[in-house]
Amino acid sequence: MTRYQSGFGNHFATEAVPGALPLAQNSPQRPAFGLYTEQISGTAFTAPRHENRRSWLYRLRPSAGHPPFTFLRALVDRDVPPCPPNRMRWAPRAMPDHSIDWLASLEPVLSSGDAATFTGCALYRYACNTDMNATTLFNADGEWLIIPELGRLVLLTEMGRIALEPHEVAVIPRGVRFRVLLPDSSARGYVAENHGAHFRLPELGPIGSNGLANSRDFETPVAAFEDVEAPHTLIQKYGGALWQTNLAASPLDVVAWHGNLAPYKYDLRKFNAIGTVSFDHPDPSIFTVLTSPSAVPGTANADFVIFPPRWMVAEHSFRPPWFHRNIMSEAMGLISGAYDAKADGFVPGALSLHNMMGAHGPDVESWRTASEATLAPHKIEATMAFMIESALPFCPSRAALQSAEPDYDRAWAAFPKAELP
Repeated sequence: MTRYQSGFGNHFATEAVPGALPLAQNSPQRPAFGLYTEQISGTAFTAPRHENRRSWLYRLRPSAGHPPFTFLRALVDRDVPPCPPNRMRWAPRAMPDHSIDWLASLEPVLSSGDAATFTGCALYRYACNTDMNATTLFNADGEWLIIPELGRLVLLTEMGRIALEPHEVAVIPRGVRFRVLLPDSSARGYVAENHGAHFRLPELGPIGSNGLANSRDFETPVAAFEDVEAPHTLIQKYGGALWQTNLAASPLDVVAWHGNLAPYKYDLRKFNAIGTVSFDHPDPSIFTVLTSPSAVPGTANADFVIFPPRWMVAEHSFRPPWFHRNIMSEAMGLISGAYDAKADGFVPGALSLHNMMGAHGPDVESWRTASEATLAPHKIEATMAFMIESALPFCPSRAALQSAEPDYDRAWAAFPKAELP
């Protein structure tokens, strides 16, 4: 049955069935008639208020409930195949059964923008079991954000030593030389490569002067150097390719330094999470650790967002992330524990992609559990997920297209239809 309401609606709020539109909040725990709450965001969450465009929809079925899209025809001639719009997920990488160092193990998964124009970012995964011996690397295409998931790393940089463990992250600026050692003999994790403006702390706005990541918790290394005169390989990432040259000594020979272009690390467990104390699930932008701004105010070239342990106290609200279609593209990984919007299949080391305007949200079990839960203050514990969000679409590599889970869309296939009176 199709129902209509004449006119343009009342102040951008309208309902075809009396009682269908929630009052005073956007994401009630149990919308009227069993409808599904969905937000469609036409701008970044952090766009200025006068430019922010989003609407809340209350629908019979989640718009996420569909099979993968298949190619129909091109409307623009291109030299490369169009990037598919489908939602994708990748299982954790298996640990290698042969000797491989951190650099050799880097697996490109997603990319956006163009390093040559200082736009976009890329996402890699690593799984390694050997030190980078007599080999040093630097990146001319962007800065590295290194996110360990399993096993510790030691980053020997021109400016000193950084010890890194899961739940910590490190940023290596564009051009800074480093190599990676493995104190636990093996390691696995993620790397985000930011081609745009340097990562920095986000503006706090109405939050005020405290909250989120605190600048005092970011650490830079103490000067240290190598005086090793022996053959050494120096590798540069440039133009999306690796280039190498040979040296007669270690390039990590900086005896002293000063300035503000330096590698740094941050412990994600020190993040001061901000959340609602009344009702509704807030936008994930309140969990931003670092941002790379674009030329458009309030719209990021890349945001690094985490979902750490936190209290959930919202009243009358659907507490996990709601169904959503977003102009920003979202790539998500899991460092530890479980993620509250996926009951199955998303485990530490996994990676998912929801590109711009791709409908997504909780799976059936997570939706049912959250809809039927007795709401009381509780703490989400023993978890750490992250998201790289970009204003540009992510395109999977050829290998990633072949290795994506074939049935990820089934997560949204079994939702019951809402029953109108």
